[in-house]
Amino acid sequence: MKINGRTVLVCDCAHSMALDGKALARACGAAAGAEGDLSVATQLCRTQLDRFEARMAEGAPLLVACTQEAPLFAEIAAQDNPNADNPDAALAFTNIRERAGWSEEGALAGPKIAALLAEAAMDIPPTGTITLASEGTALVYGTDERAIEVARQLSGSLDVTVLLKSPKDVAPPRVMDVPVFKGTIRAAKGWLGNFEIVVDDYAPALPASRAVLGFEQPRHGAASRCDVIVDLTGGAPLFPAHGKRDGYLRPDPDSPAAVAKAVFEAADLIGEFEKPRYIDFKPDLCAHSRSRKTGCTRCLEVCPTGAITPNGDHVAIDPHICAGCGSCASVCPTGASTYALPPLQTVYERLRTLLSSYAKAGGTEPVLLVHDPRHGDEMISLIARYGRGLPARVLPFAVNEVTQLGFDVFAAALAYGAARVRVLVGPGNAGETAGLASQIGLAETAMSGLGYGSGRVSIIDAQDPDAVAAELWDLPRQGAPAPGTFLPMGGKRTVTMLALRHLHKVAPEPVEVLPLPPGAPFGRVQVMTEGCTLCLSCVGACPTGALLDNADKPMLSFSQDACVQCGLCKTTCPEKVIALVPEIDFRDSARGAKVLKEEEPFCCVKCGKPFATKSSIDKIVAVLAGRHAMFATPEAAERMRMCGDCRVVDQFERGDSPFALGAPRTPRTTEDYLRERELAQNGKGGGPDGGSVH
Repeated sequence: MKINGRTVLVCDCAHSMALDGKALARACGAAAGAEGDLSVATQLCRTQLDRFEARMAEGAPLLVACTQEAPLFAEIAAQDNPNADNPDAALAFTNIRERAGWSEEGALAGPKIAALLAEAAMDIPPTGTITLASEGTALVYGTDERAIEVARQLSGSLDVTVLLKSPKDVAPPRVMDVPVFKGTIRAAKGWLGNFEIVVDDYAPALPASRAVLGFEQPRHGAASRCDVIVDLTGGAPLFPAHGKRDGYLRPDPDSPAAVAKAVFEAADLIGEFEKPRYIDFKPDLCAHSRSRKTGCTRCLEVCPTGAITPNGDHVAIDPHICAGCGSCASVCPTGASTYALPPLQTVYERLRTLLSSYAKAGGTEPVLLVHDPRHGDEMISLIARYGRGLPARVLPFAVNEVTQLGFDVFAAALAYGAARVRVLVGPGNAGETAGLASQIGLAETAMSGLGYGSGRVSIIDAQDPDAVAAELWDLPRQGAPAPGTFLPMGGKRTVTMLALRHLHKVAPEPVEVLPLPPGAPFGRVQVMTEGCTLCLSCVGACPTGALLDNADKPMLSFSQDACVQCGLCKTTCPEKVIALVPEIDFRDSARGAKVLKEEEPFCCVKCGKPFATKSSIDKIVAVLAGRHAMFATPEAAERMRMCGDCRVVDQFERGDSPFALGAPRTPRTTEDYLRERELAQNGKGGGPDGGSVH
């Protein structure tokens, strides 16, 4: 059987699952257009391994419905095709045993297995990477002899330096085989291969130390660089979310096992390492700031590692520090920050394929269980091995980090037919779920407002597999929305609106306008038009083009679909006449640009040329006329109603020009004096005033 060009190999794992090959082939055919018959193996990884080798020899891409023995199959594939250009693309795996077959409802899991196979057969694009380079320069930061001992253990593989924080009664080493200094790290930044530290109270050890390690005269502000930091101080960490900072190891100094593990890990941190580029960032879509006024700060508020910093009109995301939690992508309203492992478009396509395949194969009321491949896969495995397994209608959906999910993904899942969405968080998400919770709250508000009821989307935060299983099995049946068939084309916001409009179309209570809580990334601006002067400062500040002007006449228009409620227009408005109204307007009138205010241009009272808006001129006249020295008289105030050229002409014509310096003096020359003398001698007059000249 082939799905999406991939030959599918299915095994019932020594008859531990009740799989009917013909029934499964029919379900896959209905769900994903599968072609051919399906022969279910019993021991594909052992006695029937020749089946796998035969299919590999055909050269077609394979999909093996087993993840437990994936390393074995991958090894055989590499041996049989050592020159394969992209072995990962030619061989894919999916787990139908723990996720579907090993369950009390395993006999009813046919539609679920068909959906899982259809999703796994999709082509997933590769993710970009960055390189971290470490030359092996390590700093061991501690308080006592334990730091020196750890440095000695690492000195065989790394270039180690010891820095002791406020050391007391430290015995001097018999042989100074590692450099020892004292000091307190005041500031630290960077990542594996590029740490920068600033140290106060810095001083090298005295070689003549006898009973207690002594140090030279300390100084402040010493700066240094290193590739790896092993922090044994037991105090406050040097970095936020320190467990996710590559190259920074902070074991409990009182736990020998934790210290030994850190030494083992640090010894290997030399060379070049590839790291996924988790976030695809488009600065031109960012609504953080305009003209030094702050707008959207959602990503800055939820980033746990400090990888995001303001950078002019937008933010900057450092991929070396980013640990891939995806919270910024979850809350970003414009799509400037999107998760890239895999790309967001792939997540939409996976959702559409999984849910539509389940419905086509005969499944009803699916519950989407979103989880990560670490904690989530382990939980599902434990539930299947030692418990009841997953219900047949619960569809596992693995993502790299559950905190990467936003309102767009939840809306798309519900619009494609999910009755509920449950997000399984784990210990690795501790302290990082604020953004996820806000997005779930937004989804709950939307679904409740449309009449679907509450409880559609929620978090499962439990470390006990039995508790997770109990919550899934105890979920009451709740009708799913009629599944949509729309293609997830466009960016994050476009897909969100496609999903919401479908949910509105089939909603029990299709309200025209759905109110949202403050801070929601959807809504409109309310302009008090009587106070608006059409200065259009808001248009220049709007980062998404929701506020528009007109090149031909004074006009302010608004497109609600583009508004993300960043507040830049409200902050920028000099008249303070703009308010934000969070809502989703499903009316057709909200899709296009709506004129908020327009008026005829104000024409110069002298030449008739249009040069401003009537509102702005009236406001200027009201503020300045009779209150400013330049506009104290009615004639001077009238100049504010003139264009720039006429205003200057009027000033000079009325004789009250601020540049006037009085009547100019008449220049006198030698000829003038000689003429006066001649007139005086002839007795015909004197000087220019009629008097005589002496």
